[in-house]
Amino acid sequence: MIKKTLTFYVIYYILISIFAFVMIYPLLWLIGSSFKTHQEIFSDMTLLIPKKFTIENYIEGWKGFGGITFATFFKNSFILSTGVTIGIVISSTMIAYGLSRIAFLGRNFWFMTIMLTLLLPGQVLIVPRYILFYKLGWVNSFKPLIVPAFFGGPFFIFLIMQFIRGIPYEYDEAASIDGASKYQIFWYIILPSLKPALITSIIFAFYWTWDDFMGPLLYLNKPELYPVALALKAFADPTTITNWGAVFAMSVLSLVPIFIIFIFFQKYMETGIATTSVSKL
Repeated sequence: MIKKTLTFYVIYYILISIFAFVMIYPLLWLIGSSFKTHQEIFSDMTLLIPKKFTIENYIEGWKGFGGITFATFFKNSFILSTGVTIGIVISSTMIAYGLSRIAFLGRNFWFMTIMLTLLLPGQVLIVPRYILFYKLGWVNSFKPLIVPAFFGGPFFIFLIMQFIRGIPYEYDEAASIDGASKYQIFWYIILPSLKPALITSIIFAFYWTWDDFMGPLLYLNKPELYPVALALKAFADPTTITNWGAVFAMSVLSLVPIFIIFIFFQKYMETGIATTSVSKL
């Protein structure tokens, strides 16, 4: 029995290791190729470890294009991701609290309306939103990408609502008896208990905004306003000779902020997802 169990675990971990390697192979190839010379990238495409390491790709890639360095593109991405994250987390938290704890006329209707928007394909909203922001004169600015975030996000509202519903309502009643208002209950009781859910929302909001390509493509036409995702596409121009080593190098750098966030906040994200998954619906 012991031998069978040991054999089972050996086979299990070997299979898991092979599967994990297959899953991360594209990432390993991207990192390895960012240190290869231009000739080696295409001559030895299957090799993960370069024969000759070079950081020239990072130097050339950081210079950017059109006189605009990637420092500008990274700054734009941080502005967009930070603005959207702050807006969507604050607004979604307040909306989730109102729908979860405050009784008002039409609460169920508004909740169902918000949830139904999750079923709406994003492509349906592209034309009307563009017309709206064009008439407002917001095209070629960050406003169309940041301002809507301050009106909440259906996914984040639902996520935080599920967490709030797991907080005993007796806390609210006890605070009300002591004379606390709805705002005080939210600030001193609910908000401190939402740490895992808020960090989970921050991670998802920051990552989705950082990785967003369609939004900046629609509203930003000036290269100096491009975020990293759009700059990488413009950097790999099919009409000219593309420096793929530099493209790979900048792609690797674009992953660094996401890796840092996941490494430092992974335990909070797991707690938030696990808690909301078992909360009462």
